[in-house]
Amino acid sequence: MVTMSAAEASRNFSAVLSRAERGETIRIVRHGRTVATVTPPSTNAGRSLRRALEETDVPPFDDDYASDIEAGLAAVSDEVEDPWADD
Repeated sequence: MVTMSAAEASRNFSAVLSRAERGETIRIVRHGRTVATVTPPSTNAGRSLRRALEETDVPPFDDDYASDIEAGLAAVSDEVEDPWADD
């Protein structure tokens, strides 16, 4: 893990993001204390949610429960979109 001061991270924020994009984790410190950690995005959040929804043993809350789960599964993508990508 790379450590840099808050001032350095501020001056080089684009480089911080580039390093995170390449898979690095950057710890930001101020006065010797960690104030932030910049990490690459999780690529399996959608997959984990899908698995949790598929494996749930919670009894139906109402008549629409099954269709709500189906709609939730349909809305979850395994792909993580880059919010900074140019359209």
